[in-house]
Amino acid sequence: MRRFLISQQFLMIYSGILTVVFAVTVLTGFRLLSAAQKFEQVDVQRINLVEPDGTVRLIISNKALAPGIIIKGKEHPHPDRKSAGMIFYNDEGTENGGLIFGGERDKSGKESSYGHLSFDRYEQDQVFTVDAEQDGSTNSAGMRLIDEPAYPIQDLLAVLDRTRDLPADQRKAEIHKFMQARGTAHQRLSLYRTSNGAVELKMKDAEGRDRLVLGVAADGAPALHLLDEHGKVVAQLLPAK
Repeated sequence: MRRFLISQQFLMIYSGILTVVFAVTVLTGFRLLSAAQKFEQVDVQRINLVEPDGTVRLIISNKALAPGIIIKGKEHPHPDRKSAGMIFYNDEGTENGGLIFGGERDKSGKESSYGHLSFDRYEQDQVFTVDAEQDGSTNSAGMRLIDEPAYPIQDLLAVLDRTRDLPADQRKAEIHKFMQARGTAHQRLSLYRTSNGAVELKMKDAEGRDRLVLGVAADGAPALHLLDEHGKVVAQLLPAK
C-alpha cells in the first residue's frame, strides 16, 4: 500500500510539473508571436510587403525572383525585367513605379552599370524617371518627364498576349497598329549628361519633338537653340567668336 501511495504522489507531482511547463511555453510563445521581431541580419531572395487583405504594396527581390507586371493583383509576364530592385504598387495592387539596379565586369573586362528610378501614371507606364548608365568607357545620367496615353495598359498587354506566337515582324506590325490607334508615350523634357560628355536640357512639344535645346558641349561651349515642329532651328544663341 505504501508503495502505491508513493507512486500516486509521484504521478501527481509529475503531472503538475508538466502542466506548469506547458502553460509557461504557451504564454511565452504567445508573447513572442505578438511582439515585433528584431533581427541583426537576414538573408532573403525576395520580400513581399502586403496589406492585411493580401494586397501587394512593395516587392523587394533579387534578379532571379523579379516579379512580372502585376495589375490589380494579377501577374503578367514582363518582356525584359531581369534586374534586382524594388517595385512599388498602389492601393489596388497595381504596379506604380520602381527602382532597379545592376552592373558587372564581363569576361572581356568591359564594365557596365545602371540604375533606374521611375514613377508611373495610374494603370500606365512611367511619367518621371531618373537614370544612370555606364557601357564600357561611355556613361550617361539624367531625368525625363513623359506624357503617357490615357488608355489602361491592360489593353496593350492583351495585344502582347494575343500576338505572342506570331512571327516577329507580324507581331511588331500588330503592336504598331495598336499604338497608332490608341496613342503612344511622348517625352516632354529631358536633362542629361550625354555619353559624349555634353550636358543638355531638351524641352519638347506634345508630340515629343525638340523645341528648345540648351546645352554645354564637351569642350565647354554653351548654346541655345529654338526649333520649329520640323526640327529646323529658327533662333539660336551661340558664344561670340
